[in-house]
Amino acid sequence: MILVTGGAGFIGGNFVLGWLSNANAEEVINLDSLTYAGNLETLASLQNDDRHIFVKGSIGDAELVTRLLNQYQPRAILHFAAESHVDRSIHGPADFIQTNIVGTFNLLECARNYWSNLAPEKKQAFRFLHVSTDEVYGTLESKEPAFKETNPYEPNSPYAASKAASDHLVRAWFHTYGLPVITTNCSNNYGPYQFPEKLIPLVIHHALHNKELPIYGDGQQVRDWLFVEDHCLAIQRVLEKGRLGETYNIGGWNEKANIDVVKTICAMLDSIQPKGNGKSYAEQITFVKDRPGHDRRYAIDASKIEKELAWKPLETFESGIRKTIEWYLTHQQWVSGVTSGSYRDWVSKQYSAHGK
Repeated sequence: MILVTGGAGFIGGNFVLGWLSNANAEEVINLDSLTYAGNLETLASLQNDDRHIFVKGSIGDAELVTRLLNQYQPRAILHFAAESHVDRSIHGPADFIQTNIVGTFNLLECARNYWSNLAPEKKQAFRFLHVSTDEVYGTLESKEPAFKETNPYEPNSPYAASKAASDHLVRAWFHTYGLPVITTNCSNNYGPYQFPEKLIPLVIHHALHNKELPIYGDGQQVRDWLFVEDHCLAIQRVLEKGRLGETYNIGGWNEKANIDVVKTICAMLDSIQPKGNGKSYAEQITFVKDRPGHDRRYAIDASKIEKELAWKPLETFESGIRKTIEWYLTHQQWVSGVTSGSYRDWVSKQYSAHGK
């Protein structure tokens, strides 16, 4: 049995679905506080699956976490739970400090107390896998080499700083207490079930509803794009074979400027679901004022995980983005369920605040 935190969110939800798609998979205890980005509809297919035990609650609730660990005796904790949107961290950093730093500290302490009391064999087999981001490394110039696991931490947003702090806590609990941890730092994920505040689902949603497609600054910010199902397979591999105390960067080998991502989405939509008036979705693109502290480029060097654990992504950007667009086109009910009035108000506030 494994305990997954944040398993109703985007990456965590995809991980749980992928894990339980194997008929012989271990049971999953899924702990999620169901903030705006957590959605039980993502897990609807598991409603009658006894291997999935959902618990609504916070990683900051030490009593609850301790009870779950003692009751279910998981062999591993996979820690996905996090506040993860840079724009929201700029407007309200307190939630990011509380969840990503204090919450991770609480989870580590509960895990340490649980692990310390395990029988020797179970103690040796236990793992705490911490899922983090490439944003902890800061930003890159256009010609600089991609981030390696040895890059210094230089976070530039409240979100990135909170994740960097959580990474440091995880490292410290390994070196100080011997807690068997492994950390992963991933690049930008995309794919099914992503809340439409992030670039790719936002653009798909706005395009289909004839809204402006807002692009920060000149649109030349570069990101490495990782299909979420590839990421989930990498995490499974790290859990199975990763070395204790190590960090593994997980990337898609797909560096793309934001404007090129948006134009690719528009071109695919033009082909898959053309507008009735014959115009291109690209005509909806509009540029807005750049956000504060916007990192210019992220890039992941994923050679370590490929060399040590024989993992590399299965999807190219083109194949992954097509799968993503097709998923959103056939799951409009899920999208409608998460794009509530509060979400629409937030999008309006975020982009009008920056102006054209």
